[in-house]
Amino acid sequence: MARRRKGRAVSGWVVLDKPYDLGSTQAVSRVRRLFEAQKAGHAGTLDPLATGVLPIALGEATKTVPFLMDADKAYVFTVEWGTSTATLDREGEVTARSDVRPTPEAAAEALKAFVGEIQQVPPAYSAIKVDGERAYDLAREGVEVELKARPVTIHSAEISGAPDVDHLEITVSCGKGTYVRSIVRDLAEALGACAHVSQLRRTRVGPFGEAESISMENLEGLLYEDRCSKALLPVETALDDIPVLAVTTEDAFRLKQGRSIVLLPRQVETLRPLLSPRTIGGLDASRTVLATSGGKAAALCEMRAGRLSPTRVFLLDPDSGESDVDCSRPQG
Repeated sequence: MARRRKGRAVSGWVVLDKPYDLGSTQAVSRVRRLFEAQKAGHAGTLDPLATGVLPIALGEATKTVPFLMDADKAYVFTVEWGTSTATLDREGEVTARSDVRPTPEAAAEALKAFVGEIQQVPPAYSAIKVDGERAYDLAREGVEVELKARPVTIHSAEISGAPDVDHLEITVSCGKGTYVRSIVRDLAEALGACAHVSQLRRTRVGPFGEAESISMENLEGLLYEDRCSKALLPVETALDDIPVLAVTTEDAFRLKQGRSIVLLPRQVETLRPLLSPRTIGGLDASRTVLATSGGKAAALCEMRAGRLSPTRVFLLDPDSGESDVDCSRPQG
């Protein structure tokens, strides 16, 4: 007999405004405990020194995490001129100093070379694996780590503030795998200066932005008021760019059993123009369709030859939304 999962069958997304000095894994654990959820995960790690948008998936929402791992992200960060560090942020050991203080105009001109698809070398202190070990573990042990450049896409990079001659604020919109610390390292090199990241905030991950986020303190406050469901977004929120087809209760039942359903010609004609080339986790998702029933996600499917075949099903009750979850603490 399969072992029953501990916790409640809570499903949905919590967009946490992650505080400073809290790791992503620690944040997920705290949110999971608050909701007493059976399972949890997150979409896109944030360093402990970074703040901002950390989407946390609970329950069935964890099945949609891969769709956010490839999502575009946005950051606002502060460059501090004068010193370079081993970690490329303010916590690392100083490795070089310079009196050069580039002007905002010079930095803006240099930033133009960073927009588009570029080759970027990740920081030595990163989670990338080298011979089975994390690069940051090797770097901390004093092992010289040489990481290869890889293609990343930066959609935009603009100067958004210059509080004083020692600091510059930049906003960036970018694709997956982009390291802000590497941008600052390479920008400083291009300007003949030394610099590191003194502050970093993520403002968007795919469809999730600051407007949807909630602080840990406010989330805990909602818990004690038995209103934590107010912070829970539907499972399908992460699938905002996937074509959606509402199906009957009977068809939803078939899909959840792993069986395909036949589409009407008009359904095929409606969906076909909405399909577009995309990859999710390195796999072709150009034919992916989200089937819904009762306004809730029923299954992610692949459309072929006028049929929908389920690739991932969601065990959600269409008659009771995720937002109806009981958030009160157990008595006793």
